[in-house]
Amino acid sequence: MRTDRPGSSAHGVKRGSNGEIHADQSAAPGGACGDRATTMIGDQVAALLGAKVAGVTALGTGSGGTGGYRVALLSGGNVFAKAYPGSEPGFLAAEARGLQWLREADGVTVPEVLGELEDLLVTAWINPGRPTPSGAEEFGRGLATVHARGAQTFGAPWNGYIGALSMDNTESDDWPSFYAERRVLPYLRAAVDRGALELSQAADIEAVCARIEELAGPPELPARLHGDLWAGNVHWDVKGRAWLIDPAAHGGHRETDLAMMALFEPPLLETILGAYDEVHPLADDWRERVALHQLHPLLVHAAMFGGSYGEQALGAARQYL
Repeated sequence: MRTDRPGSSAHGVKRGSNGEIHADQSAAPGGACGDRATTMIGDQVAALLGAKVAGVTALGTGSGGTGGYRVALLSGGNVFAKAYPGSEPGFLAAEARGLQWLREADGVTVPEVLGELEDLLVTAWINPGRPTPSGAEEFGRGLATVHARGAQTFGAPWNGYIGALSMDNTESDDWPSFYAERRVLPYLRAAVDRGALELSQAADIEAVCARIEELAGPPELPARLHGDLWAGNVHWDVKGRAWLIDPAAHGGHRETDLAMMALFEPPLLETILGAYDEVHPLADDWRERVALHQLHPLLVHAAMFGGSYGEQALGAARQYL
């Protein structure tokens, strides 16, 4: 299934599946370096890194300075700063932990976390480029490696967020119940509360959750997931190499990451999947479960944005009734 993400905002800062701002590091410069927000970002980055800052460029910001910034260092080079003033305690810490965990897998390239505060995350800068067939193959093989590195359980030992929404990472040894209880039903309730689904429609999705054991496919060990692997969270550098950014990382079913890519496709998706399958072969019938794994992101969209996402989630669920 393919659908459009919510629209991008100015200066290349993309609105994610959940309202989170994803700063596109290839964006054109935006914002004046002398304003209060950029001055504050520069001061914070200087203190965190123990380095002198030459300038700060807003790549696109929301209210209160929320957004992404390119910070030029006097010693040379840039870093990327993501600011979330007023965010929940642990919000950016969860992203930092996820980046570090994915980086430890040594599969796909992940930007190094250089420093963090409660409302600021500083990572390595990625010089933007375009995907290439060889880069897509490398990404597919690397993603298979990341997944195969695994996780101790389904879930994670840190609090989770899918953008601005909390995500229950309470650990479990059973994927079907974990997926239904932690990834589908909470966002279904939120979507109903928003008015994106009627109670009668929600009952169909609940019926799918009741059948999750028989629908889940062959048992899988916990995979090391990115957790929000849409096209905007695969960033391509000047060498055509893919980097993983903005994770909602946790232990899960590897088909979930692949289904998210199928929902909001990165370039050269079939090349990526072909290379993935060579390293970490998928079940022959895995594509039959794509819509099942898409229930989570579709319901997150429905909870955040309403619109047609509730109907899309309902359509996905009804394939299994």
